[in-house]
Amino acid sequence: QVQLVESGGGSVQTGGSLRLSCVASGYTNSNYSMGWFRQAPGKEREGVAGITSDGITSYADSVKGRFTISQDKAKNTLNLQMNSLKPEDTGIYYCAAAGARLSWWSLLRPIYYSYWGQGTQVTVSS
Repeated sequence: QVQLVESGGGSVQTGGSLRLSCVASGYTNSNYSMGWFRQAPGKEREGVAGITSDGITSYADSVKGRFTISQDKAKNTLNLQMNSLKPEDTGIYYCAAAGARLSWWSLLRPIYYSYWGQGTQVTVSS
């Protein structure tokens, strides 16, 4: 049973920073992909950043240069460093895992992910 537990959400002002973390357990596949997704009220869930087991990354155009995804394999942890936050970054952020090494173009597509965390709220005020 794969479990993903996010932490690190909160409220910041425009220009501030937050670091999200996701601890994964019950995962034994050496080939995998993990990603961060977000959902704002009234909007569809969208991919923010993804990373494969061998370190290939992908970012949504809206966060390139501001967000950095990373993984600590020793701690089974996925991180998302978010800098220069904007009000449009507000939403619930979800950690997700896929039991395969996804291609670069599919890393940000929710349909390819089987496991999801419960989400953590990020609010950016102007």
